Amino acid sequence: LPSQVLLTSDAPTGDVLLDETLQHIKATEPPETVPTWIELLTGETWNPFKLQFQLRHVRERLAKALVEKGVLSTARQNFVLFAVTTHPVSDASEKRRLLRRLRDGLLERPRLLRRRTLALLVLARSSDLLDAVLGGLGEGGAELAASRARDLLDADPELAAAQAGGRAGSDMIWAVLAAFNK
Repeated sequence: LPSQVLLTSDAPTGDVLLDETLQHIKATEPPETVPTWIELLTGETWNPFKLQFQLRHVRERLAKALVEKGVLSTARQNFVLFAVTTHPVSDASEKRRLLRRLRDGLLERPRLLRRRTLALLVLARSSDLLDAVLGGLGEGGAELAASRARDLLDADPELAAAQAGGRAGSDMIWAVLAAFNK
């Protein structure tokens, strides 16, 4: 796996956050590693020399984009003394589609997960939501899917990336998983 993130194209994607991220990666010399970019892009770095590469208000901007797409809605919830803005799911069909995609991928042919399904698996695990995702399968299906998910998530990321045969983006997904596994 590449220890550093190397930009192959800075062509605009049409997504504001992604385009901003690409510009940060382009402006970074020498190139940074995947774990460093995870820290920078999530706003969890305290390195004053890297603050110019940190994305601002990532969670809020992601939530706003999902509200604009109709996936989430905005609501206010009161907690004793505080009113908090929340973003409940407004399009349950989209949530069901993603859950079905991940479950089906694990139950059918987990060694050949499509790139986006693999990214969904890594996201579910890093968010501690994998058990909840697989819980709706019933006991036998949940055990089988969990076993297959463990096999994928515990695989050697370098070997898995090599086996992916250089499919565009899959080596980056494996590098992100390796960073989360450390």
